[in-house]
Amino acid sequence: MMLGQLALLVLFASAPTPKQEAPVPVRIPSSGGEVIIATPEEQREYDVFHYAAARRAGDTLYISGVVVSRREGEGKDVESFKAQVRRAFQRLEKTLAASGATFADVALVNTFHVWQSPDFDGDRDAQIVAFSAVKDEFMKAPHPAWTAVGTTGLLGTGSIIEIQLIAHVPRPARRAR
Repeated sequence: MMLGQLALLVLFASAPTPKQEAPVPVRIPSSGGEVIIATPEEQREYDVFHYAAARRAGDTLYISGVVVSRREGEGKDVESFKAQVRRAFQRLEKTLAASGATFADVALVNTFHVWQSPDFDGDRDAQIVAFSAVKDEFMKAPHPAWTAVGTTGLLGTGSIIEIQLIAHVPRPARRAR
């Protein structure tokens, strides 16, 4: 782990936990749209790391990467990996719902894979097959565009894949005054 990654993890772990969670979803007006914060976890990330989990610009919704990771005590086998992927897609689903969208609105998926991760006992082909099977549980035809990129590492301990989404979500028509 790089020193910068360790510093971010320590910073995040030591961040004070608010006594009372703000109600979610939170919508923050922004240029051409809004920032959408779906969960208390996303609110903490927004406050500590200064990034939005989701940001709408016009009719386009950008969802920051959600990491598929192995938690301490979880297995490294294919079935454990599938459960870890499901957990990431469930988080993405919450963000989409808070933004007024579903997986059917997703136009583009970008995934970043640590093919030789010490947190997954399988090769690149086993990883992509298992990932695709879970992705298909959440995303039905017509399928979005998808780019899968290999990398040597991701931020965070146990990180195997990061999933980023771009969706088309038309804003509700404005009422005439």
